[in-house]
Amino acid sequence: MDAREQIDGPALSPRTTVIDLHPKTILSFNKSPDVPFDRSVNAYGGCEHGCIYCFARPTHAYHDLSPGLDFETKLFAKPTAAKLLRETLAKPGYNPAPIAMGTNTDPYQPIETRYRITRAVLELCLEVRHPVTITTKSDRVLRDLDLLAEMARANLVHVGISVTSLDPHLSQLLEPRAASPAKRLAALGKLAAAGVPAHVSVAPVIPSITDQFIEGILEAAAAQGISSATWIIVRLPHEVAPLFREWLETHFPDRASKVMATIRSLRGGRDNDPAFFTRMRAEGVWAELFRQRFRIAAARHGITRPNVTLDCSQFRRPTLDGQLSLL
Repeated sequence: MDAREQIDGPALSPRTTVIDLHPKTILSFNKSPDVPFDRSVNAYGGCEHGCIYCFARPTHAYHDLSPGLDFETKLFAKPTAAKLLRETLAKPGYNPAPIAMGTNTDPYQPIETRYRITRAVLELCLEVRHPVTITTKSDRVLRDLDLLAEMARANLVHVGISVTSLDPHLSQLLEPRAASPAKRLAALGKLAAAGVPAHVSVAPVIPSITDQFIEGILEAAAAQGISSATWIIVRLPHEVAPLFREWLETHFPDRASKVMATIRSLRGGRDNDPAFFTRMRAEGVWAELFRQRFRIAAARHGITRPNVTLDCSQFRRPTLDGQLSLL
């Protein structure tokens, strides 16, 4: 029995189901020193993209579901997200700061086409002039280009699109229901052409699997008019590690042990480092090599790190009747 079967049980034909959730609040706050935001909105739970490396997979355990197949096929939607956010923004003590979307699961995964929850949240943020950052690996973000372009003119939005490789076959293995690399790069170009601040995230970098594409992704992004980029090394928290090892043994048995040995060398001898200050930053010889390659390629193409400085001063507190407060 492989790792996926140990977690999910015997394999069945996958069928996606979506359950509506009605939480009491939608805006989550954090004090993590490792992320550049202190609040976020996640309109969905689980993610149909099915990325094998997704660090958010273990969160499905909160619903007594598995981080394996359940995470990809038993999804949750929060259709009242915009209403709940309006209630929070209307509170007298609320102080605006950029809201991050796409921090746990992708706001533009396929079910957004039907639910349009992300769009409803953006419509509210545009209405009240509240800044937003978006992280996605889908070209569906272009469906909201009208909103994003208007928000960009007021310096209220920044978009990051992650590109893992330039090989469509490899990307399909890693991210079976995500947009192809070519579509993501084209989406970056269209965002840039519309004046929407956007950057490419070379993420995750997987040693001996995707690191070969670092330079090519930066070159391709620069050709699309993108001038900023980030990179993130792969993270394998909790149940993600055995799922990823099984994926390696299935698709890359010739180098599976090498890949895991390199990952452990980046994480102090473990599959994952959960500690604050180090969990997002790999250490060691391999980490420094990746950093140097990224820096050299970025400099070659005139690419810098994103400068996400959005304007909070325009925020206009809403009232619960849909009007804007004059205070």
